[in-house]
Amino acid sequence: MEKIKIAVLGATGYTALELLKLLRRHPAADVVAVTSRENTSPIAEVHPSLTGQYSICCENLKPADLQARGVQVVFSCLPHTATAAVAPELLELGMKVIDFGADYRLNDAAVFNKWYNVVHPDPDRLPSTPYGLPELFRAQIKNSALVANPGCYPTSAILPLAPLLKGGYIAEDDIIIDSKSGVSGAGRKPSLKNLYPECNEAISAYAVGTHRHTPEIEEVLTTASGKAAKIIFTPHLTPMDRGILTTTYSKRLNDASQEDLLAYLRKFYAGEPFVQVVDALPSTKDVIHTNRCHLTVRVVGSRVMTISAIDNLIKGAAGAAVQNFNVICGFDETTALL
Repeated sequence: MEKIKIAVLGATGYTALELLKLLRRHPAADVVAVTSRENTSPIAEVHPSLTGQYSICCENLKPADLQARGVQVVFSCLPHTATAAVAPELLELGMKVIDFGADYRLNDAAVFNKWYNVVHPDPDRLPSTPYGLPELFRAQIKNSALVANPGCYPTSAILPLAPLLKGGYIAEDDIIIDSKSGVSGAGRKPSLKNLYPECNEAISAYAVGTHRHTPEIEEVLTTASGKAAKIIFTPHLTPMDRGILTTTYSKRLNDASQEDLLAYLRKFYAGEPFVQVVDALPSTKDVIHTNRCHLTVRVVGSRVMTISAIDNLIKGAAGAAVQNFNVICGFDETTALL
């Protein structure tokens, strides 16, 4: 298998660590650059679990530097808007880009500007950049040089909801999404809410009605189903390292039974290696350290409930990125992920 030269931008965070672990297992991956604007340490010192696996150091590199090293694919773990500031040059130099951030997830620059309180640096590419959820947008991803990796919360909500909306089983205008995430979802940068005494033995809601994943979920559900979705999304921080459990509540539109809906979801995701429709109620422990999503459905009176579990750092970030890498480079989609 021919090696692909890879750069990881913003390599000091949790998602970059998980990405580097996965790429180490990929027979076609050759990581030739890891970047940081502030850190020049060996990557194995930044992430001690990589000791003996990588000998490269973090560097502050420009697109031309990456081109000089023959980089073909860039995984960007940079903060919001930072990828969009360099992506045009990377693409012009012939590199493919998989962006972990939110820069290209929304189609409308005005919506991005409103929710992120900043003017988008590269608005013209928004409408043509595919959303990096292969289970729904594989054909668009396959032929693209730029992919918007999904958010972790959105992945856990979109995978169960999009098929039900598309099939006409639930109403699009009254969807409630309740998600609970491990603390790693807040990133590696220290903050008060992430301190052990603050988050241990506690669960708390945050960004109620204002979370930036709200427009992302609405837009992708609308695109995938053809119906203008409207949601109420409430995220919670839970005292665990990793994992997301998402429960959704939607209005039931017909008399399909719980068994009918489970059968429909199994048919919809037949052949998808990373989505398992299960009878039991999903648990984060069943999917951590994997690229899998476990989901199920329950009918309770006039409501259809879905419950899903993913690892926020793998299926919600690094695993999805490697899955997209496999799609755009023509490798088996499960490479390094099973």
